[in-house]
Amino acid sequence: MQGALTGIGTWEFAAACSNAGADGCITAAVYKTPEKLREAIKKIRAVTHHFTVNISIGACPNIDGMFDVCFEEQIPVLETAVYKPDAYVKRIKQSGVKWIHKGATLQFCRHAEEMGADAVVLIGTEGFGIKNIKQLPTFTSLCWARDQISVPFLIGGGIGNGRTMAAALAAGADGVYIGSAIMATHECAISERVKQNIILAQPDEPYRIRELTAPPDPEAYAELMAKRDSMDLNKWIRAVEATFLKLKDKKKTTGEKTIWEEGAEGLGEDPYAEGSTKGPFSFSSAYINQIVSVKDFIENMVKEAEEILQAFARRHQLLS
Repeated sequence: MQGALTGIGTWEFAAACSNAGADGCITAAVYKTPEKLREAIKKIRAVTHHFTVNISIGACPNIDGMFDVCFEEQIPVLETAVYKPDAYVKRIKQSGVKWIHKGATLQFCRHAEEMGADAVVLIGTEGFGIKNIKQLPTFTSLCWARDQISVPFLIGGGIGNGRTMAAALAAGADGVYIGSAIMATHECAISERVKQNIILAQPDEPYRIRELTAPPDPEAYAELMAKRDSMDLNKWIRAVEATFLKLKDKKKTTGEKTIWEEGAEGLGEDPYAEGSTKGPFSFSSAYINQIVSVKDFIENMVKEAEEILQAFARRHQLLS
């Protein structure tokens, strides 16, 4: 499944992913208004019959109208994410639309399942983006959660090639959720310069390790949690992202624009500059060494995963 990709999850990219054999995802927030989202849904329906629409609670404008459009258009699958979906569950279930919830902890995924989610996505710390203080590494999350989740279960966070996909499936995941790695494709709307920067980025850079896995400053975190009931949810969510990514200039992520739209001064350098490896991408950059089409990316990943799993099965037969 293609990740929602804040700011760049267009219908064109979702269609490319779906037509290549994955599940493409439109990010509702990209389209700003319900009317524009409806246009995007109609356009993708003209070229593919399966796709998902992401509505990130607390980060999507006109959220009630966005939900209405999804229900009226009877989209194949709705994905909620970022914040608890409780206030919208009744409407979602009454709509008849298939519902996936994406969470950062086992507790959030179990809660979504209890509320009727048809599937869940669990993201480990290796993924880029909004974090949770109780979030665990991807494969620890997967192996701990597998026996406690009954609905179809996808795992994300640093998944970016056939080897990581095979490992996830072998450990019990029903599918994989891919964000940063699939951005390094011709069809993705980010600049070629940033795509080249993904290739240059290394997973063992101290900056990247700190950004993705180190906990936030305890005082900053406590201060932020104390403001939850007195702060607009959208601004609070942006502040959470800034705190967990350790951005120095938190104002950059508390407004309407995203890290992709205006950069992040807190990174210490322009993430769009040629040769910068401080852009917003995950540990999956370890596996990216060239820019390819979405079709080639997906087919190569699946082929590699199949070959690994088949070889494992053959070895098991020989040993038995």
